Amino acid sequence: MSARQKFAFAVSSAAIIAAGAVSANDSELTIFDWAGYEDPGFFQAYIDEHGEAPTFAYFGDEEEAFQKLRSGFQADASHPCSQSVPKWIEAGLLEPIDTTRIDRWDELEPGFRDIEAYKKDGESYFVPIDWGNTAVIYNTELLTEEGVASLQAFADPANEGRISIGDNVDDAYALAFLAIGVTDWTKATDEEFAAASDFLRKVHPNVRAYWSDGSSLAQLMQSGEVYLAWAWNETYSTMSGEGHPIAIKRDTEEGASSWVCGYTKLADGQGSDDKFYDFINAWLEPVSAEYIVTAWGYGHSNAEAMNALPEETLTAVGLQTSDKLRENTLWQAPLPFELREKMIAEFELIKAGF
Repeated sequence: MSARQKFAFAVSSAAIIAAGAVSANDSELTIFDWAGYEDPGFFQAYIDEHGEAPTFAYFGDEEEAFQKLRSGFQADASHPCSQSVPKWIEAGLLEPIDTTRIDRWDELEPGFRDIEAYKKDGESYFVPIDWGNTAVIYNTELLTEEGVASLQAFADPANEGRISIGDNVDDAYALAFLAIGVTDWTKATDEEFAAASDFLRKVHPNVRAYWSDGSSLAQLMQSGEVYLAWAWNETYSTMSGEGHPIAIKRDTEEGASSWVCGYTKLADGQGSDDKFYDFINAWLEPVSAEYIVTAWGYGHSNAEAMNALPEETLTAVGLQTSDKLRENTLWQAPLPFELREKMIAEFELIKAGF
């Protein structure tokens, strides 16, 4: 899928969400997911085996998904990110993963796979799948690299009405904690949380729009309405691939953020266990890893498959790494429950202008 086709695909997916519909295929497996992840390039081996894709239902963010599942919505699998997993486990939404049925479990990046917060009573509840960066994305015709050397650019009154950050509490607070010098948010004090919230309040008047998906942000940046964004590397990969004057800067004075998301098995799922594991195994194939990197600009949890890709391929989509980049990265690790709940409540107030 070309970058242009991918953009059209994301727009189509957003329309599906707006209509409240689902992508209905295999009735024995329903995936509750982010829009776009129904792309067959991610799990072609499943389609080859079963003749059709799973059925997909969509959510806009993880808190929406959490509340919907708590209210009785039924699916067989879902796709939260790392910081939400402990909350979902404790709420009883998930059931353990049988890792012996995952063919490439030993090939997964241990730093993603073996986090204790994804386990309970010695059992794993999370299969890491995709990862990426949230970083500065900017229009090179309207801003210089020097102009985005610091994350303080997001709060600079000179950029009033010309920036966008995600309508996503985790990415927003990753920006805010980095901006005040915190790279490990799991150890944030009450004073640091207050300072991060104050930073977001300074950013709010500069926000043209809080983007909800990559396609809406791309439209804002293509039109020139927004020239500076805090966004996933997909935006850089897609827009630069289409020839737009877009750059990514992960080495700001304060750094950037990284995250990992993956699949969970839902406790109330009524579908086929065999098909759930077939779906996961298809996702972990090396061909799926290559596809998500080259077509979407995201990383894959299969470390062996990622190591087999050329360095220039990773650099082209903003996934390259170095000791310096790692040192200044806020890893969106699972958070203490109380801090995450405070972040959710405070971010809603900030977006409302309070």
